[in-house]
Amino acid sequence: MVGKSNRNPKTLLKLLLLAMHSILVKCGRMLYKIWFFILAALPILIFLPLLIVFSLSERTYPQVFWMARNIWANTILYGMGCIPRITHQENIIKGESYMFIANHTSILDIMLLLKCTRNPFVFVGKKELVKIPIFGFFYKRVCIMVDRESRKSRTGVYLRAQKRLATGLSIGIFPEGGVPDESVVLDEFKDGAFSLAIEHQIPIVPIVFYDCKKRFPFSLNGGSPGRLRATVFPFYRTDDLKIEDIERLKTTIREKIEAELSI
Repeated sequence: MVGKSNRNPKTLLKLLLLAMHSILVKCGRMLYKIWFFILAALPILIFLPLLIVFSLSERTYPQVFWMARNIWANTILYGMGCIPRITHQENIIKGESYMFIANHTSILDIMLLLKCTRNPFVFVGKKELVKIPIFGFFYKRVCIMVDRESRKSRTGVYLRAQKRLATGLSIGIFPEGGVPDESVVLDEFKDGAFSLAIEHQIPIVPIVFYDCKKRFPFSLNGGSPGRLRATVFPFYRTDDLKIEDIERLKTTIREKIEAELSI
């Protein structure tokens, strides 16, 4: 009996410490999430007059892109302690149009994709992000939004993307069409990015993000500062391809990205 009574306080203390640790971890993760939204909002609030002026015309979009890449993305990534480490296996040529595609597991993917190139590009993204306070105001003025449940919306996106490509801009798309379940390494790809690239004869630039889910997942579980690795792989040319080649091209690039993520 004496032995049991001596062990009980230790057991209770251990359980108490474990409970406190769990609470502190959850609080830390919540504060980390809140800190992200503070960092996302600050540059937009500070430069709001300029952003409004530049977003009034498509001709000044390169200025909006420069601010998004060099001020907004840097503030968030470095402020979160998520340091980009980007490797280019083929150089992106200034002034050329490209179709940038990448795997999608975190909201940090947006900032990291901006850091992968200095060439101005327009995001094609889901309309739900417009609901995020302040960020949504900026997002809907510089992105092509799509309601993936609406065929009319998808058709409109295609036409707006064509218009932007015709002005010499590039397009950035997460071809999975959304963020897959956390148990899925890489979801199936939609056709949109590949059909646009073939129609406009622009190279497809596959990019792999390795750490975004670990650094800042969409769920409340996990998240921490650290490096954000990305690899820009050799481009896939579309000069000699036709619409009938979409499936083969899509499968080839998806398998390339999936194999890289499985290493």
